[in-house]
Amino acid sequence: MQKRTLSGLSRVAGLVLVWGLVLQVQVQAQAAEKLPAFKVDATQTTVSGLSSGAFMAVQLQVAYSASIKGAGVVAGGPYYCAAGNMLYAGICMGQVMFMPPNPALMVNAAKRFAAAGQIDTLSHLKKRHVYVFSGTKDTVVLQPAVDATVAFFKQAGVPEANLKYVNHVPAGHAVITPSFGGNCEANAAPYISHCDVNGQGYDQAGDLLSHLYGPLQPKASSPTGRLVAFNQRAFAAPMTSMAEEAYLYVPQACAAGETCKVHVALHGCMQSAESVGNEFVTDTGYNAWADTNHLLVLYPQVNKSTMPFNPQGCWDWFGYTGTNYATKSSMQMLAIKSMVTALGKRK
Repeated sequence: MQKRTLSGLSRVAGLVLVWGLVLQVQVQAQAAEKLPAFKVDATQTTVSGLSSGAFMAVQLQVAYSASIKGAGVVAGGPYYCAAGNMLYAGICMGQVMFMPPNPALMVNAAKRFAAAGQIDTLSHLKKRHVYVFSGTKDTVVLQPAVDATVAFFKQAGVPEANLKYVNHVPAGHAVITPSFGGNCEANAAPYISHCDVNGQGYDQAGDLLSHLYGPLQPKASSPTGRLVAFNQRAFAAPMTSMAEEAYLYVPQACAAGETCKVHVALHGCMQSAESVGNEFVTDTGYNAWADTNHLLVLYPQVNKSTMPFNPQGCWDWFGYTGTNYATKSSMQMLAIKSMVTALGKRK
């Protein structure tokens, strides 16, 4: 009898634990807000990213060149470099000696996609601005791959005057800030490092945004806006590998109804909130510039997953979500574009 009683208690305890977990998930789901809407200038949308986020920024800029004003590419390779084959990833990251990516092949692929109506026509790139960065100490995405990204954009039609390539900083694989993060040459989590250039801390967010938008107002001494955790599942199903929650930084001016621009900032592999907390969202420098320049900053999130197979929480630049990953019908890119559209639906 005692054994049966203990067995019954164990089952009850198990049910309590299961229901507790269910309630916890429900509370977490309820905690995330619906993505709010604002008065947005849709012609002023830009994107940037690190590593897999940089590859994704390139894909977004090329696929949606009619509506995305510019891109910041920090340690990322050229468009459609892997051609849907993970086996080419080493080449696309510059890790295969004497075999850098061939930008001409990528331009031809983009032209084919454009001719088939799968991406916007490349002629829009003549009006776009692109910032590219490659640290000399980066051991993850090496400079030959990033050199190919610059060559790709030139061959695809971006005027040389609209391209900025920073490739002399002794930085590792990271977003660069004036003072936060690891040592400049670090190639490790959280993939945010501080570097000096000409005796001053290098403010990559400011350099990038000023190239994409033109002269900016000085950044805030510290952010005063609101960071919103919102329900990303409204835009991205689990099969996209995108997280349930994503983030939006809202400056006070945008919340007050003034017209604002949108910048999409994409983390790298092993850099979502799941892996590094909010450090990419709060400590990469975008928010201080956003406060004084009427700029909403959208931080979409990708988590590690087994289905689809994405063990490092990377954005899809080689086809784990499907063969159309680099076109306008890409699940991840559609989700991001839908978020940007929803931001501008204030009535």
